[in-house]
Amino acid sequence: MTSFTPAELGRRIGSGLLSFPVTHFTADLSFDESAYREHIARLAGYEVGGLFAAGGTGEFFSLTPDEVERVVAAAVQTAPEGTPILAPAGYGTRTAVELAAAAEGAGADGILLFPPYLTEAGQQGLAEHVEAVCRATSLGVVVYSRANAVYTADTLARLADRCPNLIGYKDGVGDIDAMTRIHTRLGERLTYIGGLPTAETFALPYLELGVTTYSSAIFNFLPELALEFYGAVRDRRHDTVVKLLKDFVLPYTAIRNRQPGYAVSIVKAGMTAVGHGAGPVRPPLTDLTAGEHDELAALIGGLA
Repeated sequence: MTSFTPAELGRRIGSGLLSFPVTHFTADLSFDESAYREHIARLAGYEVGGLFAAGGTGEFFSLTPDEVERVVAAAVQTAPEGTPILAPAGYGTRTAVELAAAAEGAGADGILLFPPYLTEAGQQGLAEHVEAVCRATSLGVVVYSRANAVYTADTLARLADRCPNLIGYKDGVGDIDAMTRIHTRLGERLTYIGGLPTAETFALPYLELGVTTYSSAIFNFLPELALEFYGAVRDRRHDTVVKLLKDFVLPYTAIRNRQPGYAVSIVKAGMTAVGHGAGPVRPPLTDLTAGEHDELAALIGGLA
């Protein structure tokens, strides 16, 4: 059972760096639970606002519902008390409801609601989707606005009124005008999370829009650098942010941008480079080439 009320969870995740731990696979692409537990224990040793188990970087899209439940349970059981674990829900509405209920049963602290699978929908349908999930759980729910589920300020305001356990809005779109309208309309009612790929790139300008935290994939393999960057953003130390962007983040994103799906693959490559291999990605993603692995390793090595 979670030790956080939805309101408490919202405040907690908004006050520190967040991350999506990768999901570890063996060579035959089976879930490597023991390696995953070691990774969760390692990450939870740092001061974080929360961890998203089986999230986007955790390859939620490639996991079966049973595997999602296993991954979430392993994270909940391994993380020390006081480290919030948020679990995924997604696909069709009924599947999302089942995943949310299973997450609560496994002891997760909150839900990250991914877009519905494949189909497009209008704002009314998206609102009904969110409401169904919020009704199915007592946990705090964060909606992930991206792809085919982009929520308007009006929709979020209606949902905030109807769903007391809706606590957060995670932006994966990058529309500054929309983000300004949402924050102006809802203020402190929601916690705002940066969710664009390699969120460090957008962290400083987004802070001015009320987005006090973001999910760092880099935290998986360079937790000290990720925390240094986050601290510099929150303190508005622009010189440090620019230096870290120049020395690592932007060259890193240059490799990431070479292939679709590399936003996940490059994180697992980073894990290998620092001696904490997490195995391959599952299809339809592809791993970095050997040359790209070497390039990333050299980039990481240059930080020493």
